[in-house]
Amino acid sequence: MTIDLEKIRQYFRGDRFAANIGVVIDAVSETSVQCSMVLTENHRNAVGGVQGGAIFTLADFTFAVHCNLAMVSGEPVGATVGQSCAISYLKLTRGAKLLAASTCLSRGRAMSVYRIDVTDDLGAPIAQMTGNAFTIHN
Repeated sequence: MTIDLEKIRQYFRGDRFAANIGVVIDAVSETSVQCSMVLTENHRNAVGGVQGGAIFTLADFTFAVHCNLAMVSGEPVGATVGQSCAISYLKLTRGAKLLAASTCLSRGRAMSVYRIDVTDDLGAPIAQMTGNAFTIHN
């Protein structure tokens, strides 16, 4: 598979929610996707921490990019959608930026499983998500 980072970024600009909260695709390979989000006051909850939904969106977007790399890169497969996921919030962030990195744990013809690790720019583990995906074959 040939991966064109700009083609991937262009395709996922269609995910307006992720774009509106500042999620960006930093790096892509066949084995990993890395995304990030600079934190602003808009990402804070009532007690001053980062809103869980903001962390989840970063992890979920990273998951979506990784499991759709083949389709966006032109391979004859259908879209892959999230079937289920579980996220564990590990620690409050003290950093100014969150980073998410995905790993494919298992990939079959229709079902796949990914792990997304979210850290902050200080290196602290913030969350870990496991996502199960289903590929819709045309």
